[in-house]
Amino acid sequence: METAEARSSEEEPGVTAVSCGSSHSVAILSCGIVTSWGRGEDGQLGHGQADECLAPKAISTLTDAGIESVVCGAEYTIAVAPSRGQVYSWGWGDFGRLGHGDCNDVFVPRPIEFFSGRPVHRVACGDTHTLVVAGEGELFTFGRNQNGQLGLGHTNDCLSPQLVVALQGERVRSVACGSEHSLAATESGTVFSWGWGRYGNLGDGESQDRYLPTRVVGLEGIRMVSAECGWRHSAVVSEDGRVFTFGWSKYGQLGHGDHTDRTVPCQVAALRHTRISSVAGGWRHTMAADSSGNLYGWGWNKFGQLGLGDSSDRPSPVLVGGALAGQRVSLVTCGWRHTVAVTEGGRVYSWGRGVNGQLGHGAEQDLYEPTLLASLSRGMLRRETILATAGEDMGGAGMFAYVAPADRYAVVPGADDPYGNGSTAVGAVPSMTVLDVLGAAAPFVQQAPQGPLWGVSSAEEGAAVRGEANTPGGEDSRLPKRARVSAEPC
Repeated sequence: METAEARSSEEEPGVTAVSCGSSHSVAILSCGIVTSWGRGEDGQLGHGQADECLAPKAISTLTDAGIESVVCGAEYTIAVAPSRGQVYSWGWGDFGRLGHGDCNDVFVPRPIEFFSGRPVHRVACGDTHTLVVAGEGELFTFGRNQNGQLGLGHTNDCLSPQLVVALQGERVRSVACGSEHSLAATESGTVFSWGWGRYGNLGDGESQDRYLPTRVVGLEGIRMVSAECGWRHSAVVSEDGRVFTFGWSKYGQLGHGDHTDRTVPCQVAALRHTRISSVAGGWRHTMAADSSGNLYGWGWNKFGQLGLGDSSDRPSPVLVGGALAGQRVSLVTCGWRHTVAVTEGGRVYSWGRGVNGQLGHGAEQDLYEPTLLASLSRGMLRRETILATAGEDMGGAGMFAYVAPADRYAVVPGADDPYGNGSTAVGAVPSMTVLDVLGAAAPFVQQAPQGPLWGVSSAEEGAAVRGEANTPGGEDSRLPKRARVSAEPC
């Protein structure tokens, strides 16, 4: 059997896959290493601890484990090793999004027993729910389900994978997750959607939630090959390279030159003269690469996540230049507020928000245009150098695979039923100094916030609890983490 060492001696290693979460990034290297960087509070980096990493660090437990694909959720990560018949997950475990049958956080990669030995083809992660395409194109879902984003016909959270019966008979080829909605494209070219839909992000002509997969309208006669989601918006790509978007457009993230929400798919006219090969959705921005390797960005740009050298929003696609001029982009992925791209020549670039080190450049700073990430770029990447970053991951023997919330968070009074859904909850806030909404140091929070923060609508819930609300300094706030809720198994 060919070893990773033998391969690396014959060719220069490079990045073969990359994914971004809310504030972390993960990449697979051709030399058998998986590396991660950025925010690590919930174990989403897989290093067995909760520290941030400002530069790529190898996940020692996955070295030479046959990992071929990796997908980040907001604060968790999933990796697939087809040759080993294993799917691993780690990070924040509330609502069962890790698929292990419980709500525990996991700080080092742990196999999902349900998928052991099963062929897994595609994975998609949202804020708190997960989709997995396995077997002959069957779709399995797990995690939070308060808006029906699991597609099971009800709103109960599921701690372990469940078959989406409504799609039996369809071979799913592409899946995508928004914050609380889901999309699937089938081999027949049909697109289905379900979950939270009040901005029209389900593309069914309505603005309501769907608990079962519903056919996206307006695409009849067009064969769709892939689907992608942003936080509250959606995009689909046709076989002939056309892009259609729908949903929330407050920041121009649909690319139609305006800020009007769409309840049905609308072709992005500015891209009609080029063949799009891939699309990536961020929290409020969208990126797309065409068949010639050109990269385009549009939508929210407060932190430079479009890579255009400034912080102005763009309601229509704009060609990304700078360091990418003349290079062909082969991979692109979006986090909430940052973007990572890989060129055909193996160079890796990142830009946008960097406050948690998610750009990988060794500093907590924002970057407004594509910046070379030399440590992962072909010609500069060295297997032994990356391996040396791992050290001894805590939890390698399982001793720190789970850190109880009580050990990391202070229990606070008055946080019962934070979502108003009858669930029993324990409120929790980080047991450390937090920042107030103006970014100034504030004392340790003694009581959970009441009122709107814990009783917000679905539309604003994720923004409020993460300090992303549209308030002065909101994007920098480090508000208390979302209360931990006990989910009932399906």
